[in-house]
Amino acid sequence: MMKESYENKHVYFIGGGLASLAGAVYLIRDGGFPGKAIHIIEEMNIVGGSNDGAGDPEQGYVIRGGRMLNDEAYENTWELLSSIPSLSNPDKSVRAEIVEFDTAHPTHAKARLVNKNAEIEDVMSMGFDLSDRLAMAKLIMTAEEKMGKARIKDWFGPHFFATNFWYMWATTFAFQPWHSAVEFKRYMIRFMHEFRRIQTLEGVTRTPYNQYDSIILPLKKYLDQHGVDFNLKCSVTDLDFKDLDGITVTGIHYTQKNEQGMIKVNDGDRVIITNGSMTDGYSLGSMTQAPVLKGKGNSWNLWDRIAQKKPGLGNPASFDEDIDGSKWESFTVTCQNSKFFDLMEKFSRNKAGSGALVTFKDSSWFMSIVLAHQPHFLNQPESVKVFWGYGLYPDNIGDYVKKKMSECSGEEILTELLNHLKFEEDRDEILTTANCVPCMMPFITSQFMPRALGDRPQVVPEGSTNLAFVGQFCEIPDDVVFTEEYSVRAARIAVYKLFGIQKEISPISQYQYDIRTLFSAFITSYR
Repeated sequence: MMKESYENKHVYFIGGGLASLAGAVYLIRDGGFPGKAIHIIEEMNIVGGSNDGAGDPEQGYVIRGGRMLNDEAYENTWELLSSIPSLSNPDKSVRAEIVEFDTAHPTHAKARLVNKNAEIEDVMSMGFDLSDRLAMAKLIMTAEEKMGKARIKDWFGPHFFATNFWYMWATTFAFQPWHSAVEFKRYMIRFMHEFRRIQTLEGVTRTPYNQYDSIILPLKKYLDQHGVDFNLKCSVTDLDFKDLDGITVTGIHYTQKNEQGMIKVNDGDRVIITNGSMTDGYSLGSMTQAPVLKGKGNSWNLWDRIAQKKPGLGNPASFDEDIDGSKWESFTVTCQNSKFFDLMEKFSRNKAGSGALVTFKDSSWFMSIVLAHQPHFLNQPESVKVFWGYGLYPDNIGDYVKKKMSECSGEEILTELLNHLKFEEDRDEILTTANCVPCMMPFITSQFMPRALGDRPQVVPEGSTNLAFVGQFCEIPDDVVFTEEYSVRAARIAVYKLFGIQKEISPISQYQYDIRTLFSAFITSYR
């Protein structure tokens, strides 16, 4: 298409997360689309979606989720970031900046699993028995269409869930036994190259700061420089469709400043929607208060509404109607001195930023923490340290604080952690100089919930003339959700298909066909 064909045409991105930002870049960079005709509508007062990182040393920092990038499996993400200038050096790309930082600060975890006696476990053995290996082989070889809505625990016996492999794989990717076996299978294939080093997490690619500062801010600056229109604090509530066969959006209904409005979608305009959100309905607590468990927000309500209007728009009920199955709780700790970091570095034998998740395998909350390289925020003073953690079982009673994690204040969560580490001698000092902010997320693993074919809509549904879906709840064959790559790949597919852009989308690396990777995985399974 020539630029002239875009005259008086507009593109509306509903949701301001990574997928929408990436889609806008592809429109400008690969489609020659004018930035001023790209509109990103976001209900929060900030873009970035689940790629967040906010706060200050006084009130405390917050990272709702932990994100681990991967060099081998983030094909489109790296291609995208290779064209985005770094904030600190415009002559260097964000991709080059990340490679440079990650090379200087390689990951090699020495304390991946810790037992109830605060002893670092030997994790060289995956712990599989013959039945585990057979079940794994059967899972990988079974076609997705034959698996239906099967859960991981439908494929594996109790022994599997007590192996070192499960403790490490589950906490690295946030899987639960009741999650989708199809999704688990995809992860096993997509990250087969990580199988041999799951105990050290050497395959993790780190960003210089949290992902908001390191990835979202450079993308936002690029789009601002091209005149992209950001409409914040605006909630899209419904879409109108033509009363004909096929899928054509004609109107976007929204609420802003307690007033309702409607955007007319004209011929030639496009609408790209992030359906669903894993951080929708999140709630923050404090050192003295627990977060509140909330229900569906606008993102889910919008998808629920439009899915009833047209076939082919997915089935959100598979993802948004079992909060107990999809929730967990994270916490971000801001320390005013280095005491905890000093103790943790000595305990783990890893300097901050050189290790990875430290999982307390016997913790009733199934708790993990990670100490990133400091500073982790652009505005973080040298004297302040920040770390992040989460618990996969927030409704269990703590081992030391006899309350559900979901009912605990930040002080109580930090107390539980310090007891697991046997840091009792320094507990009072750490508690009085730290600010732990808990975060409850009811839909954080909703993308892993058991699903059937068709529950996730195609990126561009069959019969669509102007609508596409991006984010974690559209369907991309063979790729894995809960990753930056899934959002970026979806955005690239959406833009290229809607505008007929004849450029290659970076293919999914097929490591399961690499003989060296297969052999390495086989050997690892027998350790």
